[in-house]
Amino acid sequence: MNGAPLSADHGYPVRMVVPGLYGYVSATKWLTELKVTRFGDDVAYWSTRGWSERGPSKLASRIDVPRGRATVDRDDQGAVMLGGTAWAQQRGIAAVEVRIDDGDWRPAELGAEVNDDTWTQWSLRWEDATPGSHTATVRALAGDGELQTAEQASPAPDGASGWHQVQFTVR
Repeated sequence: MNGAPLSADHGYPVRMVVPGLYGYVSATKWLTELKVTRFGDDVAYWSTRGWSERGPSKLASRIDVPRGRATVDRDDQGAVMLGGTAWAQQRGIAAVEVRIDDGDWRPAELGAEVNDDTWTQWSLRWEDATPGSHTATVRALAGDGELQTAEQASPAPDGASGWHQVQFTVR
């Protein structure tokens, strides 16, 4: 890792990630034994505990700024910055949109994408921010045209879904 042998704290002797699959399926660390088999001929540890066997990474986005229930100040021009990340492994992110309260979806600015397997940062300058309590909602569009679903699902059995929202106050 970073040009040095992998330490025990970071998963020695091997740490593997399979792009496009959820962590419990693809993130191997602290390997103690290895069994060579075929997918259909064995049962995975987490699958016997109710999790999906395939565990695909779903198209998702989130708001990191402002944090939920935060109070933020407008800048000198009366604007507030919002930002976060979006991901669609093996497809990339084509667009991110943000809705303030029940308003129209606004296009966010995307940061540089390293490749289709990395998170994409996004930002939105809310020019006409008004004082008071607000809710921001985010959704992403994958490189293949899939729009992130609004349908909420918990992480088990095969990954969370739904639009992320944060409530915050503008001073």
